[in-house]
Amino acid sequence: MIVLKSRREIDRMRAASTIVAEVLEGLRLMTRPGITTFELEQFASAEALKRNARCAFRGYHKYPSSLCCSPNNQVVHGLPTKNPLKSGDILSLDFGVVYDDFYGDAAITIPVGTVSDSASKLISVTEESLYAAIEKVAPGNRLGDVSSAVQMYVECRGYSVVRDFVGHGIGRSLHEDPQIPNYGFAGKGVLLKPGMVLAIEPMINEKSYEVKVLNDNWTVVTCDGGLSAHFEHTVAVTENGPEILTRL
Repeated sequence: MIVLKSRREIDRMRAASTIVAEVLEGLRLMTRPGITTFELEQFASAEALKRNARCAFRGYHKYPSSLCCSPNNQVVHGLPTKNPLKSGDILSLDFGVVYDDFYGDAAITIPVGTVSDSASKLISVTEESLYAAIEKVAPGNRLGDVSSAVQMYVECRGYSVVRDFVGHGIGRSLHEDPQIPNYGFAGKGVLLKPGMVLAIEPMINEKSYEVKVLNDNWTVVTCDGGLSAHFEHTVAVTENGPEILTRL
């Protein structure tokens, strides 16, 4: 069941989402060669606590960390480690909080030091595909318009869309209806209405879209070892179109 939010509830979600945006910006500024994702995890947890927010991921289906840290060929749900990052790595960070009973959720992919042109292009195209999807968030459009916008943007540039993991509705729960694939057909699917809030999150692979879960039962990697990038915003459907709640 899709839960429509009131204006007041969206205001509360904006407050939670702003915390997420602030923490991710701090993480972006910290990320450099030599730092560990364990240190980034500690920072994210401490910053949420300072803001009287609870980290959304820790304990969710027994996930052990507050921050998803997925370098290079890791797609999503990577666990923090004490292995230093190296120049040339790329790092996807996914973070969420609960504040005033509502969730905010967002993700970014960051170049570490100097990265290859191909890695830089993958990051750019993935982020651009997110905004291509957000442009379709308007009353009267269909969820398929959002999904197909991602697929069309990335596939015509030679990349592939992960099928096994999708975006989601968000509100008083981290994952609500509807599910939001990053592929599909324009004009199909759920009708978008004011009050819907969507966590749109393209996960884009350099090579094949095929992925697998490692033995830790969390970390998702590309099957072929190619790089993967991930961006996400929490977006409200309003009468005037999309409102990005996780934008600073």
